[in-house]
Amino acid sequence: MTSRLPKLVALDLDYTLWDLWIDTHVTPPLKRDGNTLNCVFDKYGQKIAFYRDVPEILHRLRAAGVIIAACSRTSAPSLARQALSLLLVPPPAGDKHGSPTPAIKFFDQQEIYPGSKLSHFKKLHEKTGLPYSEMLFFDDERRNREVESLGVTFCLAADGLDDGTFEHGLKEWRRRHPVEVNEDASGDTATS
Repeated sequence: MTSRLPKLVALDLDYTLWDLWIDTHVTPPLKRDGNTLNCVFDKYGQKIAFYRDVPEILHRLRAAGVIIAACSRTSAPSLARQALSLLLVPPPAGDKHGSPTPAIKFFDQQEIYPGSKLSHFKKLHEKTGLPYSEMLFFDDERRNREVESLGVTFCLAADGLDDGTFEHGLKEWRRRHPVEVNEDASGDTATS
């Protein structure tokens, strides 16, 4: 990723990163089978796993220094955090010697609780000090577009987050926030 990026990318969990609702489809306790990558099971064998492209997207954001936030409206926040703690993300593609990383370590901020996504983003703004214009949000529910009233760029991930949706969101954020070019005293240009 060489083009300008938002300072924060927020990701919904249910049906955005994995294909279930953590508060209605999953029964604790959760367990991982040894060091199995990207796979956790609930009490009845319900599988929790990130969509195929999610691990590499997390690595790309981390490598670029982007703050990653989990923003989930759920009535089972502790179960969601447990799933993120148990899910092991494989090393980045091509890294044969890297170790798996618990998914939760990718999330610098966690706003995982019931309520409006507006509340989640107001908390993120308060905690990080970042302007809403530097935030990009991926979610599977169109109603959460309401965060745009704050200045957050919303990208619908109707079928879950994949590379195409991710690139579309970045493109839309860049379109709304073009690079500003400033000239310094010597006449050299710098982008911000």
